[in-house]
Amino acid sequence: MNDVLKSLADLSNSGRLGALCTIIRCNGSTPRKEGSKMLVYPDGSIVGSVGGGEVESRVIQEAIETLNSGQSRVVEFNLVDPAKGDPGVCGGTLEVFVDPLGKREKIIVVGGGHIGRAVVHLAKWLGFHVTVTDDREEYCRPEAIPGADEYIHCKFEDLTNHCEISEETVLVLATRTNQLDVIGLPEILSKPVGYIGVISSGRRWKLTEDQLIKSGVKKDRIQMVHAPIGLDIKAETPEEIAISIMAEIIQVKRGGTKLPLSK
Repeated sequence: MNDVLKSLADLSNSGRLGALCTIIRCNGSTPRKEGSKMLVYPDGSIVGSVGGGEVESRVIQEAIETLNSGQSRVVEFNLVDPAKGDPGVCGGTLEVFVDPLGKREKIIVVGGGHIGRAVVHLAKWLGFHVTVTDDREEYCRPEAIPGADEYIHCKFEDLTNHCEISEETVLVLATRTNQLDVIGLPEILSKPVGYIGVISSGRRWKLTEDQLIKSGVKKDRIQMVHAPIGLDIKAETPEEIAISIMAEIIQVKRGGTKLPLSK
């Protein structure tokens, strides 16, 4: 049990996925009793046990399915007659609650300057798993930007060699020059990224867009980029700009209207 609890804490801190499987009811003879727990990772590896054998194998499959669907479920097993498809012959029945856990939306902040630091702080407060990356080591460490979950010191164009980019990933580019965007965006735009936003003026983004097209990036991929990033709230300070950025990210991901709630 201690191993399961420790792994659950690690799950929360790392932003990894896992499904917690708990025996919530059992009758008759069963391999484990109520309260027994097992944590299942997406690759099928486990910590703890709900009984071993065919029962455990089936629970693992159920857990992987919940990780894909995001929906909790209760599964019931009869341990009577394998000829009828039962996973055992102990004679009892048990129910297992399978709950997908640990999934935090991931945000990667490229650039550790004033605005990047503010975005990291706010995104962490909002519950994101936050990665900050910069090619300048002094801008990519906890002393400079406290609170990030991960620090990657690398060139922007090498980022995909150091972390996974997926449809769940949010990227905020708070780079110090548009040339870094021109060099790094082609690789990012080749990935199925969920959201990309660039801190920039309209003029800077137009120059970046033209250079990306000249380098061979397809216009439909460039149109994925939100630039200039953020909602128009007349933000001025880094903290206000971070609010406008995170508001747009939430609006895009949740399908908000951008309209005020008051009538």
